[in-house]
Amino acid sequence: MSDCLFCKIAAGEIPCDKVYEDDDVLAFHDIRPIAPVHFLVIPKQHVASLSDCGPEHEAMLGRLLAHVPKLAREQGLAAGFKTGINTGRAGGQEVFHLHIHVFGHKA
Repeated sequence: MSDCLFCKIAAGEIPCDKVYEDDDVLAFHDIRPIAPVHFLVIPKQHVASLSDCGPEHEAMLGRLLAHVPKLAREQGLAAGFKTGINTGRAGGQEVFHLHIHVFGHKA
């Protein structure tokens, strides 16, 4: 999507403070953190929100979630962390590209 902020970040058109990247997933620090550690995990494939996901997205969703514990540990959150997925305007979603917030305090 040419006007999607996170698609532009995933394509390297807009810089980010990268935590992790592979062919399908990108993780980067949130520009407006709500905790000492706060990063996002996104699919490089554009999906607007969790409500747009169906059975065809199961592998992608599993891949995103499977990265979270490892990345959280690497960011100093071995003692625990929170995750959140804001879905739709009424759910607090501001950027309409699926993303998982991971946040917490270093132990």
